[in-house]
Amino acid sequence: AYATAVDSSDPAAQPSQRTRMRLAYLTTEYPAVSHTFIRRELLELERRGHTIRRLSIRPSKPDLPDPLDRAEREKTVAVLGGSKVAMLLRAFRFAAGSPLAFCRGGLLAGGMSAKSDRGLIKHVAYWIEAAGLMAQLRADGIEHVHVHFGTNAAAVGRLVRRMGGPSYSMTCHGPDEFDAVIGLDLAGKIADASFVVGISDFGAAQLKRWLSLDQWSKVHVVRCTVDEGFITGGLTPIPAAPRFVCIGRLAPQKGQLVLVDAVHRLKLAGVDIHVTLAGDGELRQAIECEIRDRDLTGHISITGWIGGKQVREHILASRAMVLPSFAEGLPVAIMEAMALGRPVISTYIAGIPELVVPGRNGWLVPSGRADLLAAALAQVAAASVDDLSAFAGQARSDVSRMHSTTVEVDRLIALFMAATSPRAKSSSELTASDNGIGQPATL
Repeated sequence: AYATAVDSSDPAAQPSQRTRMRLAYLTTEYPAVSHTFIRRELLELERRGHTIRRLSIRPSKPDLPDPLDRAEREKTVAVLGGSKVAMLLRAFRFAAGSPLAFCRGGLLAGGMSAKSDRGLIKHVAYWIEAAGLMAQLRADGIEHVHVHFGTNAAAVGRLVRRMGGPSYSMTCHGPDEFDAVIGLDLAGKIADASFVVGISDFGAAQLKRWLSLDQWSKVHVVRCTVDEGFITGGLTPIPAAPRFVCIGRLAPQKGQLVLVDAVHRLKLAGVDIHVTLAGDGELRQAIECEIRDRDLTGHISITGWIGGKQVREHILASRAMVLPSFAEGLPVAIMEAMALGRPVISTYIAGIPELVVPGRNGWLVPSGRADLLAAALAQVAAASVDDLSAFAGQARSDVSRMHSTTVEVDRLIALFMAATSPRAKSSSELTASDNGIGQPATL
């Protein structure tokens, strides 16, 4: 049902010379405020002529601030967005028509649950969701499923494959996947995948840590991209006012409480700056309490969730972006700030040093060091506009070179083409035959 006529004897061939593909993108929740990089990827694939079915486990939030995200929601099918009875009926119909494949999925779900703290019930739910998706994937003629994030959506994609569905792959972003490698059975998900993507060299290395050497060739780097609208056009002059912006979910891993501490230190030292926290999240109340307790209401403000247009306005109104994270993949917000010509203050973690280079386009400090973060903020606040402008030009040049939508989607298409080629399909069928189960255990 999923055979394709794609010829991938040369996986690096230009997409314009290749058969167009029918792909499904599967995520836990799409669209979402922080997933603009997925939207860019999808739209560029469609611009190249490929057909994309958008699938999300959960429905997206009703109050999406960005009109582009609201438009994407209309194109997305949420697995749990309709009648649960209807989903169960679809799963039972699949089970009745393909009982052995359905049982293979159950065995895999049970095996994954044994390693996970999410328990058997959740994995049975993933199994049912995967079985319920089979008819839609067949009806759409989907050749390959790509999953963003190696969590529950990847479990569903893996179960789909094990039950005889199309090949699948996944992009792992971190830090969540790297914090629970065993519980998520990340190595098992990679073994059943055609390939896996890390969004940075650091991320790819973290994946290889858990794989045998013969699996390393499945790991590739495809970087997240920045909206071309952030890169084109002239650079907006850097303002004289000592204003900064911090973009991201208000969560412990983002380190905003360290930033509050740094601003307080500067206030005590007589350095007057203002920081806008653009975002929302579970730590908002705690951050607001710290702001009030330290009498920083005139120095720190919180916007809540805002759309892309407002994010851009806040970046342009700042001298630099600051992100004092404890754990990351490689934040798209950093790329957007650099594309708009703003240097970045961040931490020496994960993939961030691959883009932010001290003395060239920004500042890096050890995570958790409020004193050093305060020193970097003070340095930017005191810097001349000319000095910051030199950093700004380099920041835009670096992000344009390393995070081009055209280049990174080219990489993805080559990987998709290789995964859906007749040669890959034949290899998969041979593996299945060797395992005596009639379906591939490893691609």
